[in-house]
Amino acid sequence: MPYSPAPDTPLLAVTGDSLVLARRYDARFDPTSEPASEPGPPSAPEPPEPSKTQKAARPPRTARRRGNPYARLFAIPGARAFTAGNLLARLPMGMFSVSAVIMIAGSRGSYALAGAVTATGLAATALVAPRTARLVDRYGQARIAVPAAAIAALASLALVLCVRYEAPDWTLFAAYAATATTPNTGGMSRARWAHLYRGANPENAAALHTANSFEQAADELCFMLGPVLAAFLCTAVFPEAGTLTGAVLLLTGVLVFAAQRSTEPPATGRTGAARAPLHSPALAALLAVFLATGAVFGATEVVTLAFADDRGHQAWAGGVLALQAAGSCAAGLLLGTLRPARRVGRRLVLCVAAMSALLSLPLLAATTGAPGSAGTLPLLACALLIAGAATAPTMVTGMTLVQRLTPAARLNEGMTLAVTALLAGIAAGAAAGGWTVEHTDPARGYALPLCAALLALLFAAAGTRRFGHDEGPAA
Repeated sequence: MPYSPAPDTPLLAVTGDSLVLARRYDARFDPTSEPASEPGPPSAPEPPEPSKTQKAARPPRTARRRGNPYARLFAIPGARAFTAGNLLARLPMGMFSVSAVIMIAGSRGSYALAGAVTATGLAATALVAPRTARLVDRYGQARIAVPAAAIAALASLALVLCVRYEAPDWTLFAAYAATATTPNTGGMSRARWAHLYRGANPENAAALHTANSFEQAADELCFMLGPVLAAFLCTAVFPEAGTLTGAVLLLTGVLVFAAQRSTEPPATGRTGAARAPLHSPALAALLAVFLATGAVFGATEVVTLAFADDRGHQAWAGGVLALQAAGSCAAGLLLGTLRPARRVGRRLVLCVAAMSALLSLPLLAATTGAPGSAGTLPLLACALLIAGAATAPTMVTGMTLVQRLTPAARLNEGMTLAVTALLAGIAAGAAAGGWTVEHTDPARGYALPLCAALLALLFAAAGTRRFGHDEGPAA
């Protein structure tokens, strides 16, 4: 067997009259040489290829490049599809109440009855919606939203039949109350964005901020187009057309939305281990802000309708209110292109303060000029357009806080509670606005939304410390 010296065995060399010890060269032990071809220790196995669902649940590389934040937002596979379905399902939210009022008042000849029926539906929604959202968190969006939407669509059909065949008045209340099972599609959409961009890092925080801004702009768009579409269908086609169209859109949209399973947050099972949202002092304070903000919206709508009627231009009221929604929609889309706030609770106070300041403009515009003059209505429209610019930033910031303050296992429930508080505020503001315009000049009624905004500012300022205690890392 041939002898092979070890790599550290020295060699002897003669140079002149000296004997030199030289280290033997071996390429296997030269750090500058290429790795030896001899097998080494086994390497760690490659991680398994993620499934299609896992790939869809994380933003792709293209979504992380700089550029249009909305383009990056919809680069996630399935995002466009669930957004399209959600918009279809959300549009009827601005149609149902208007359609019911026109349909019932036209058939029974009583706006009082129509208003009582819609108020009953709102009260039922305040009781049922949080429980429906809790089931969505527990069992998943698709398993609960589809049957809930089907029940609401059947209830809408029952309302149409009761009106059409002159059923007793109590059947109208029962049928419209059953529509309270309508799922909160806006909340479910926001929950999907929160699931897709989960993780406390600046990149995800910026993307979630853009998503919340888009969702608020979508809300404004639906509440701007919904009443117009409902009024057109009920007057130009037939009285029941608005309700029937809304039911079809709701069911179709929810089916399309629920079919996008790759972006759906996982069901959490029983949520008993997670703290109930209402047990959080910070979220309770935030719901008070939503309640007062809803009163701003409800009072502004009723007072604007009364003011336009008093000036002899009732037909202009819808366009004037649409301008306010347009201002809010534009502000929401613009907000989505900006960096998210470091301290969300502090930004909420600033947004509500800006809303309070801008709501003084409609009051000034309405009280300018002689009583009964129609010349102030265009000025009022401009004032509401400007005042609406503070609405979306307030709502986006508030919803961002709801996402941070609510346990992930009960996120749909937390956001539905915020919407419920908003709806309760709208009802209270509408009732207060109606009483005010009945007993005073409608122009002075614009002091009511201003007072409600100041009350929201008081609640926001009082809860700042509680909000900051639960805020995530700075973005």
